[in-house]
Amino acid sequence: MDIREITSTAYESFDEDTRVSELVGTFQETGADAVVITAAGDYEGLVTRRQLNSAHQNPDAKARSLVWNVARVDVDEDVRTVARLMIGSSTKLLPVFRGDELYGVVTAEALLEAVREFLGVLSVEDVYTEDLVTVSPDATLGDVLHTLREQRITHLPVVDDDAAVGVISIHDVLDFAAREMGRGQGGSPGAGAHPGGGSSRGGFGERAGDLERMLDLPAANVMSEPAETTTADRALDAAVEQMLRAGVSSLVVTSEDRPVGIVTDTDVLRSLTWGAETHLPVQITNVDLLDDISRTAVADMIEDVTRKYGDLNVLEANVYLHEHDETLRGTPLIMARIRLFTDRGHFVGTGEGYGARHALHLARNVVERQILEGKEYGRTKKHPSDEERSKLYGWWLAGPPRQ
Repeated sequence: MDIREITSTAYESFDEDTRVSELVGTFQETGADAVVITAAGDYEGLVTRRQLNSAHQNPDAKARSLVWNVARVDVDEDVRTVARLMIGSSTKLLPVFRGDELYGVVTAEALLEAVREFLGVLSVEDVYTEDLVTVSPDATLGDVLHTLREQRITHLPVVDDDAAVGVISIHDVLDFAAREMGRGQGGSPGAGAHPGGGSSRGGFGERAGDLERMLDLPAANVMSEPAETTTADRALDAAVEQMLRAGVSSLVVTSEDRPVGIVTDTDVLRSLTWGAETHLPVQITNVDLLDDISRTAVADMIEDVTRKYGDLNVLEANVYLHEHDETLRGTPLIMARIRLFTDRGHFVGTGEGYGARHALHLARNVVERQILEGKEYGRTKKHPSDEERSKLYGWWLAGPPRQ
């Protein structure tokens, strides 16, 4: 199935000269995950809500300073590929092109709505994350931010007396911070006097004080409540329907009313990639610098690393090459960066060597060390058995909805 029917031609779009303050207002009013940025009417990229709120932005800055280039998809692209690219790009909205022209956008919500009836062949147990990380209602917002960063997660259940009383997502934290900073401050930080005698309210010192006070607030002030819950044996289509109906991106998985895991919309998107091609394409920037190694050999090099770890699924692999002026006996010094998006996190390795092959091998070694270190604290995720994988292969085309 392609995405033509679920692509929306109605989306928020702004010129690259739009002020950041206007983008902030749009995110708060519409709840959009991302907006399209154009230059002279042509597509430039996206600005996401998470990106915009990840650090305080000068409200007078231009949108062009925040443009983020994500994967583009064709209007007839398969849903499996779109799901994989959403996960790899860490965004829930992708631009859809017809030829060289922007046709519309596809969102994770639209994709899940379209595939929901086919998800009955799976249960929550097939996709949810165990080893649940939680916080208490009186944990500070600073503790919440630290936990989200340390655990590399985007949703954090709030648990009191062995019961889930709420959930804090990274969007909850960022929207809360943006709202509170905007309420307490005005204008751009340290902008000084304005023409006509006015001045902007709140400089860097005042903002820093406000931020410190916010970090001391309890998690109960930020969480979304009540927590939406489900059980591991529930059909996945029903769980997704609950997410869509409640307007949430995660469900806390419970057993005997105690939280034991979590399932997110990203977990569901990941399930759409099962049974896809095992040889993932490697995107290479500056491919002309591959003078002593083939594109196929680069892909094999990356797959050799990932094959060592049976519980590691690579969703997207990107390679960036840069040539320095320095040479050794005519061979240029090359910088290589390998970036892997996986179901256990985001791994990046950089290496410099004379020739692309040497540089890539050094970058590959860095990635492998990161993966090895990550195995000690990686979150456990259930994976389907060989029999289940066989059943799931091609389910998108052939699997009937559960009656």
